[in-house]
Amino acid sequence: MTDDDAVFRALADGSRRLLLDRLRARDGQTLGQLCLGLDMSRQAVAKHLAVLEEANLVAWQRQGREKLHFINPVPIHQIARRWITQFDLPRLDALAALKDRLEGPENDEQGKDNAP
Repeated sequence: MTDDDAVFRALADGSRRLLLDRLRARDGQTLGQLCLGLDMSRQAVAKHLAVLEEANLVAWQRQGREKLHFINPVPIHQIARRWITQFDLPRLDALAALKDRLEGPENDEQGKDNAP
């Protein structure tokens, strides 16, 4: 399996993306902290972290008895450079902004008023 394959495989699971989002919001969390509020066992979270580590999306460091987990955005950045920067980035940003505006929450309310 190539590095890109491992990254795509790791990102294909919503639970792993959630763990990455939690690390992006607050880096340096323990396994116990990452488990808080999740509907997953500690063992399931540990397995997801192992897949993320294998894809080099998460690194860890021992601090005393604790193992702290940190997000590593470099593999995602490398994929973005390979796949996205080949396109016209300003045009992609404009299209994404238009999509967000058209699908935003205020448009949901307008759609309700016009519903039969």
